[in-house]
Amino acid sequence: MGGDFSQPQRQSIVGIFVMFVYSLQGYAKAFWPILVIWIFKFDEINKGYLLAGTVVFFAVIGVVAYLRYRNFTFYIDPDNDEFIITEGIFNKTKTAIQLHKIQQVNINQSFVQRMVGVYELAVDTAGSNKKEGDIKAISHVLALDLKARLLENDKKIINDDLNIDPIEASSEKQVDADIPFIKISFLSLLKIGITSNYVKSFFVLLAFFITLFDYIKQFTGRDVLQDENIEDYVDESQVSYAFLMLFVIFFLTVIAINLVKTVFTYFDYKIARQKGSLLLSFGLLNTKSTIVKPEKVQITSVTQNFFQKKMNVLELKIKQATGGEKEARKLAIEIPGCNLQEKNAILKLLFKKIPEKGVMLQPNFRKLGFSIFVTIGLPLLVFYIVRDLVVAQMPMIDYLVSFFVVFMGLVQFFIFKNNRVFINDDFIILQSGAWDISNEIIEPSKIQAINVSQLFWHKNINIGSLTLHTAGGNIAFQLGDFTAIKQYVNLWLYEIETSDSNWM
Repeated sequence: MGGDFSQPQRQSIVGIFVMFVYSLQGYAKAFWPILVIWIFKFDEINKGYLLAGTVVFFAVIGVVAYLRYRNFTFYIDPDNDEFIITEGIFNKTKTAIQLHKIQQVNINQSFVQRMVGVYELAVDTAGSNKKEGDIKAISHVLALDLKARLLENDKKIINDDLNIDPIEASSEKQVDADIPFIKISFLSLLKIGITSNYVKSFFVLLAFFITLFDYIKQFTGRDVLQDENIEDYVDESQVSYAFLMLFVIFFLTVIAINLVKTVFTYFDYKIARQKGSLLLSFGLLNTKSTIVKPEKVQITSVTQNFFQKKMNVLELKIKQATGGEKEARKLAIEIPGCNLQEKNAILKLLFKKIPEKGVMLQPNFRKLGFSIFVTIGLPLLVFYIVRDLVVAQMPMIDYLVSFFVVFMGLVQFFIFKNNRVFINDDFIILQSGAWDISNEIIEPSKIQAINVSQLFWHKNINIGSLTLHTAGGNIAFQLGDFTAIKQYVNLWLYEIETSDSNWM
């Protein structure tokens, strides 16, 4: 029997504990460098002040958590068809979400929530750059009931559009929901973990060490990266070998971090059919469950590199309607570790067919020249102008510069070589990337706006640029045949005007 959501109600009482832990985690993330320094200087700290400060700190967080729980209520306004959330401690806010604008309702469970047996329910709406509603602590039964109630309007619209009887739709949901037709194996996650996200993991780890060294310098007054400090531990003749070993250790650490993150995030990844939609569930410590509706998918990206191709794994990324390009990347739904057959099955469910590449447009060679100028020419010019002022004598500097030129040159060449747009009657596919080759798929009917541009010095050689705007982000293609681009733009504009697709 469904719950009564017409009256304001609070979260589960254990929500106080959940909010306390989340607040504690937030402060810990903000002040972790200071905590590390305190650990090293524990013997020098006055224990009485430390204990008193800790007690006061935890007490304040406890009071804040209780007030957040006490002032948080939610209900459904049946008269206005709105989902109402009130929250706040001193400045109370009231959020009203129109039911027909709800894009997603996700039920998640973090490790903390699993400890006390509650779930989080997050509500996303089209055009928003954040979660409109987020309930941190409710029971699973209540979460399922509320989710069904919030999506009732959406189901009615879909059923009316497709002439589906509600009883038949409910019966179909019971038949195929919870029966996975794709399950990503642990071995596939391992393959993805060791073959992807090198650059992202590298910079995350680098930022961690730079921040740590900076805080150590502030508290100790000693720069551990200075040459004289390094020579205390490593003989001058072995500096090159030491740096090589550090690089190897750093690289292996990046792979290990990426592997652990992939396994923990996407463990036990299951994909089931639910009334023509995809029901995704995954996670080891933090479990997540979400529904992907084909009619609301904006951009579908298929990414694979050389090693993944040899191992027969790839990554799928699905972008739905969001509030902007940055938020679209953040909220994109990832399906890692698919093989070729699983990818085709997912694409067939999303698009009713497997997208095929049609007519190809490729960029003019001037795009390669401009990219080389920006990524190699300008940095070298600035470097040689200021190197005598900021760079100490380094015998290997010329070798490093040569390596930079060759490496960046190869990267830009492969980016240019792989940059293509494929067009047929039903799909537009943008191919891009140097190492990780990505194919972004959109349907012309999902395009919201189109921008074409041409610099005046490109008119004589008839090249220009194209940007397609969707509710899930943008895709851009630069310096292609401008006549061909304008012809396809006219066709897409006509299709947009005549399309009756219901993706909102």
